[in-house]
Amino acid sequence: MTLNRRKMLLASGALAATGMPAMAQAWPSKPIKLIVPYPPGGSSDIIARAISQPLAEALKQTVLVENRAGANGNLGADFVAKSAPDGHTLLLCDVGALAISPSVYTKLPFDPSKDLRGVTMLAYSPHMLVVHPSVKANTFKELVALSKTTDLNFAVTAMGSAPHLAGVAVERASGAKWVYVPYKGGVQAIQDTMGGQTQVLMNGMLATLPHVQSGKLKVLAISKKTRMPLVGDVPTLAEQGLADFESGTWQGVLVANGTAPAIVARLNAELIKIVRSADIRSRLTGQGAEVVTMQAAEQDQFFNRERARWAKVVTDANIKLD
Repeated sequence: MTLNRRKMLLASGALAATGMPAMAQAWPSKPIKLIVPYPPGGSSDIIARAISQPLAEALKQTVLVENRAGANGNLGADFVAKSAPDGHTLLLCDVGALAISPSVYTKLPFDPSKDLRGVTMLAYSPHMLVVHPSVKANTFKELVALSKTTDLNFAVTAMGSAPHLAGVAVERASGAKWVYVPYKGGVQAIQDTMGGQTQVLMNGMLATLPHVQSGKLKVLAISKKTRMPLVGDVPTLAEQGLADFESGTWQGVLVANGTAPAIVARLNAELIKIVRSADIRSRLTGQGAEVVTMQAAEQDQFFNRERARWAKVVTDANIKLD
């Protein structure tokens, strides 16, 4: 063996040896942060805590749920968008609400369609239109009529949120009149409506249904084209004059753009398996959420459709936030 040939073999052996730890160190190599950009207790938070342990077991790594609330979810979304694209920081949020942000806010510190990419959708929870039990309306039609003669405070999880824009769309389509009262999350909006400080609320069924079942809130409609078996006697808004109207919270998982396709594919497969499992599906459907899964590309397409849909509502209502 020539000297040069020996040097080449030694060099290649050394290179292989130094590369072995990196190759052997499979993802995930450290705890995963599951960022919920809203306060605890809302729809996204409920789902995050339901899937965190099964996901940890599937990936054999700790999964930490971390609430980073603020700016209608944009603070937490920005954190994930600017995180290292290594699959260790995930965003679980209302994807429909995230799609609204570019139309509502005059300036965002990130571009949701460029800085984030979809992994999969997890669940859909239609909005419930509820009122305080003292409100003298037992149907949506009666509520619309009442709103024209009485000031009704309409609680919204945040200005520019999906429930806010759903309320605007309902108001414009029905002729109702609301006074919007913004909060920093769904939990606070629900609490004040139960307390009577606000009288009307549209919010995801997942977080709202328990309070309807307890009698602390009165439901007048759900924002779905067809009735929900769980509350089969509750008519839809579409049945009550708003043809084809549908809105709700669409919980999904996203990661920073640039995350390796193999990691996205693994997350997609594991998350779909988890939410389709009998245990998680039963827990979600029992609270009013439907399991809805997508491939990563399908979720990105959904995001773009929602962005176009709500941009029209924002433009027509002239809604702009700093």
